[in-house]
Amino acid sequence: MADSRKPIISGNWKMHHNHFEAIQCVQKLHYRLESDDFASVEVTVHPPFTDIRSIQTLIESDKMKIGLGAQNCHWEEKGAFTGEIAPAMLAKLDVGHVIVGHSERRELFGETDDSVNKKVKAVIANSMVPILCCGETLEERQQSMAEAKVQGQVREGLAGLSGEMVSKLVIAYEPIWAIGTGETATAEDAQAMCAEVRQVVREAHGDKAADAVRVQYGGSVKPGNIVELMSQPDIDGALVGGASLEADSFAAIVQYRNH
Repeated sequence: MADSRKPIISGNWKMHHNHFEAIQCVQKLHYRLESDDFASVEVTVHPPFTDIRSIQTLIESDKMKIGLGAQNCHWEEKGAFTGEIAPAMLAKLDVGHVIVGHSERRELFGETDDSVNKKVKAVIANSMVPILCCGETLEERQQSMAEAKVQGQVREGLAGLSGEMVSKLVIAYEPIWAIGTGETATAEDAQAMCAEVRQVVREAHGDKAADAVRVQYGGSVKPGNIVELMSQPDIDGALVGGASLEADSFAAIVQYRNH
C-alpha cells in the first residue's frame, strides 16, 4: 500500500442493530480505539437508515473520530420513490461515505451498472464519498470470468467521472462467494484482483487517480486474516460485514497494526 493512501476500514452492518444496539456498539468501539488508531486508519460505520440520526448525535456529542456512513441511497434528489432515501438527506445527517452497488443490492434487488453509476455521481454531487462495490460469483470465478466481471463493474461504475473525482473515492472488491460464507479469497487472490481494479482506473482515468484511489477488500474479513490482507500493496482497507457487528472484533480489525 502506498504511504499516501490512508487505510480505510468500514463496517457494513447490513440489516442488523436497532438504534439502541447501534449506540451501544459505537460507544464500545470508540472506547476500545485509541487516538493513534484514528491517526493511522480511517474508520467508518454504516448502520441501517433508522440508526443514522442516533449515531450522528452520539458522534457529535462525544466528539468521536468515527466516520458515519450509509449503506445505499437513491440517485434522485427528491420525488415519488416510496421507501427510498435521497443523497441530500444523508448529507444533512453528516454522512461521509455511502456504499454503492453492494453485491446484495445487485443480486437481490436488481441494481444495474447504470443505476450504480447514477448513484456514484449523486453521492459525489452531495459532497460524500462513494464506496463502489464490485465482485464476482463463484460460478464466474470457476469459469474464468471473474476479471472481466470486475473490470466491467468498475469501468461502468466510474463512467463519466473525472480523474480528480475518482482519486477521492473508495472501491471495494468483494468476491460474492466470500461474503458471509466464512470463505475468504487468499491474500494473493485478493491482491491480484485489487491490482486489477487499480489497473482499470489507471487505463480509464490516469495514473494520478489510480495511485490515489483506495481499494478495500471485503468478504469474511476477521481479526485473524486482516494482517495478511493489509500487507498487500494494492489493498488499502477492508469492508467488514459480520465482524463489524461486535465492537471487540471490529476494533481488533482496525488495530491490525498492533497484531
